[in-house]
Amino acid sequence: MYQLARKALFCLDAETSHELALDMLGAGERLGLIKPFLPAIPNRPVEVMGLVFPNPVGMAAGLDKNGDYFNALGQLGFGFVEIGTITPRPQPGNPKPRLFRLPEHEGIINRMGFNNKGVAHMVERLKHRRFDGVLGVNIGKNFDTPVEKAADDYCLCMQAVYEYADYITVNISSPNTPGLRDLQFGDSLKSLLGAVKEQQLALQQAQGRYVPVAVKIAPDMDQVAVEQVAEVLLQSELDGVIATNTTISREGVEGSRYAAEAGGLSGTPVRDKSTAVIRMLDAALQGKLPIIGVGGILDGEDAAEKIEAGASLVQVYSGFIYRGPALIKECADAIAGIR
Repeated sequence: MYQLARKALFCLDAETSHELALDMLGAGERLGLIKPFLPAIPNRPVEVMGLVFPNPVGMAAGLDKNGDYFNALGQLGFGFVEIGTITPRPQPGNPKPRLFRLPEHEGIINRMGFNNKGVAHMVERLKHRRFDGVLGVNIGKNFDTPVEKAADDYCLCMQAVYEYADYITVNISSPNTPGLRDLQFGDSLKSLLGAVKEQQLALQQAQGRYVPVAVKIAPDMDQVAVEQVAEVLLQSELDGVIATNTTISREGVEGSRYAAEAGGLSGTPVRDKSTAVIRMLDAALQGKLPIIGVGGILDGEDAAEKIEAGASLVQVYSGFIYRGPALIKECADAIAGIR
């Protein structure tokens, strides 16, 4: 059924089909039309960051930027759903077109630019949560906030969503917000994560509840850079790391119609880069910090490879666009087969 729907959706431009598919999914959830048509996914709980995930397969951030559809996505069988990236103030993102499919490579290029309705809108949506899996909120900075003031934006978002999120992800790795990736290195990273940790502990004390915080990093790092990031993550005493975001590399898609488009590349072309970063992180962290693996998971074998590389959980995005809901169970079964 999904393959028929995909054929029709792929006749539209990528962003229009994205919005239409989410609207259809939301309507299906409200009408009770999702669960009856999907196979049940066995409960295979795994504890990570102090949270119990019903199964280890999640929806990555970026699909539901505003928290409008997480209840519907949860009904597809995901063990966890991550929404966002959200910023303190609404912003339109980059000019269209800004989303491009590379079906011959099972890839997607996006330069969305954190387009979202702002954190106040998301909070209103979070108040109507029906999803009983684990819910993550991915936070970022507004495009016009100077990098040296970025911590202010992250802390504002944390304050707003802390009451409703099961975990929070600090996104410092999107290639589509100028200067954002600079926050991944050196004193900039230490300063940002220090402010985030301080805010986390203050909110814990104020609300009597500890919400884990993870950091999402890029795949475009060598071993030295990964080891330096790992050292800062451990020093900052945060709770997890998500590896990885999209890549600015065009390796493997040379000659594609959209290869010259600016933005982050996801899907199969980023799979090996992402897995390599996970392996390097796993060696550097030595089990002291859990890793959530994401990047190029198009089948169960890809998901199992991320786990074998050192990830405790996986997330899908582009693979979900190309494969549909069947990918969730396939990944969950493949991971169960190696655990």
